[in-house]
Amino acid sequence: MAEQQRTQKIAELKQKLLGLREQANELKTKLNELAEKRDKLNKQFQGLRLEIAQLKKERDELNEAVKRLKQQRDEARAKAREKRVEYMKLRQEIKVLSGKKPPRSPQVLKKELEEIEWKIQTTPLDLREEKKLVEQAGILEAKLNIYRKLDQLKQKSIELQTQIKALEAEGNLCHEKLEENARKSQEVHEKMLEKINESKKVKSEADALHNFLLQSRERVKPVREEIMKILNEMAQLKKEIREEEEKKRRVSEEVLREKLEKEAREKLKRGEKLSWEEFQLLAHKEDETQD
Repeated sequence: MAEQQRTQKIAELKQKLLGLREQANELKTKLNELAEKRDKLNKQFQGLRLEIAQLKKERDELNEAVKRLKQQRDEARAKAREKRVEYMKLRQEIKVLSGKKPPRSPQVLKKELEEIEWKIQTTPLDLREEKKLVEQAGILEAKLNIYRKLDQLKQKSIELQTQIKALEAEGNLCHEKLEENARKSQEVHEKMLEKINESKKVKSEADALHNFLLQSRERVKPVREEIMKILNEMAQLKKEIREEEEKKRRVSEEVLREKLEKEAREKLKRGEKLSWEEFQLLAHKEDETQD
C-alpha cells in the first residue's frame, strides 16, 4: 500500500473513530444515568426497609400492650366476679341475721344493759337476784351482738361494693386501652403492608434496571472493541508510513553520498584539494570496500 493510500486510510479511520467515540460517550452517559437511577431506587428500598422494621417494632409493641392489658382486664374482671359472689353470700347472711334482730333498738338494749350492770355493781343483792340480773345481762349482750355483727357485715358489704366498683372500673379502663392499642396496631400493620408492597415495587424496578444496565454494558463492548481495533490499525499504518519514510530517507542519503563521492573523486583526479568531509567520505568508502 502506497504512503498516500495509508494516509487516506488513516483519515478514514479517524473519521470512523470519531463516530464510534461519540457513540461510546452517548452509551456511557446513558449507562451512568441508569446506574444513578438504580442506585437511587436501591437507596429508596433501604429506606423503606428501615421504615418497615420500625413499623413492625411499633406494631409488636402495641400487640404486647394489648396482650398485657387483656390479661389485666381479665384478672380484674375475675376478681370482681369473686367479690360479687362474696357480696351475694354476705347479703344473704345479713338477710338471715336481720330476721333475728331484736324488736328494740341497740340504743335501748345498751341502756338496759348499762342499768343492769350498774345495779349489780352498786346494789346489795342476794344470790338469786344477782343470778337473775346476770342472766338478763347475758340475754341483752347476745341481742346487742346481733346488732354488732350486722354492723360488721354491712361495713364489709360496703367495702366489697367499693372493691367491686374499683375492679370493674379497672377492667373497663384496661378494655378501653386494649381496644385503642388494637386499633393502632391494625393501622400500623396496614401501613407496614403498604410499605412492604411499595418496597417490592421499588426493588423490582431496581432489579430490572440493574439487568438492563448489564445488558447495555454488553452492547458497549463491541463498540470499545471496534475502537481498539481501529486504534491498532491506525498505529500499524503510522508505523508502516514511518518505515517507508525511513527507507526513502536512507535511499536519498545513499544517492547524495554517492554523488558527493563521485564529485570528490573527480576533484581528486583533477588534482584539486579535498575538504575534510570529502576526505572522510572517500576514506569511509575505501574501508567499506576492504571489508
